[in-house]
Amino acid sequence: MRLLYAPISPFARKVRVLAFEKGLFDLFSLEIAMPFQDETLRAQNPLCKVPALILEDGEVIFDSSVVADYVDGLAEPRLIPAQQPARRRALTFEAAADGMGDASVLVVRERMRPPEEHRQDLFERQLRAVNAALDLFEAAVADGSLSSDRFEIGEIAVAVQLAYQDVRQVSDWRTGRPALSAWFEKVSKRTSMVSTHASVT
Repeated sequence: MRLLYAPISPFARKVRVLAFEKGLFDLFSLEIAMPFQDETLRAQNPLCKVPALILEDGEVIFDSSVVADYVDGLAEPRLIPAQQPARRRALTFEAAADGMGDASVLVVRERMRPPEEHRQDLFERQLRAVNAALDLFEAAVADGSLSSDRFEIGEIAVAVQLAYQDVRQVSDWRTGRPALSAWFEKVSKRTSMVSTHASVT
């Protein structure tokens, strides 16, 4: 199977971390694709985004949550819980993390425009979403909903998006969020996180 990814994409990293945690990383041939620069990616994913997973028969799966669900189904133990309420909680955290990632990418892309063309309303709107998600995660760590004792899809999704905050300097997310900061410090040392880390060059 071919996994099309961008090294610093948190969405593609989510899939890579999940595969690593499940011991399935070696099943994939990794191919770098640049979604904002390489239009050839559109032949595999009409949205021109990563990750995209190309199966042996040529079928293409895209959107990180769909790819993660497919990879999770390849072997036990499942990192997407099967039973409620654990399943909906994990998928809700994944959705919140992915939404924060979408907002963060918009902020990063806007910062790449000439300063005189910056849209302040976009910054404010998207950073409100980022900060609201971060506050949700802070509360979830404090009440044990997000745990460092397990690393399922909810925890994975949050962890990779926090790392993206750092790599792209989207927000000063640690300020006022001691529980989340301590949680990330611990989970970022997992082998799956260390092995999939990439920095901006």
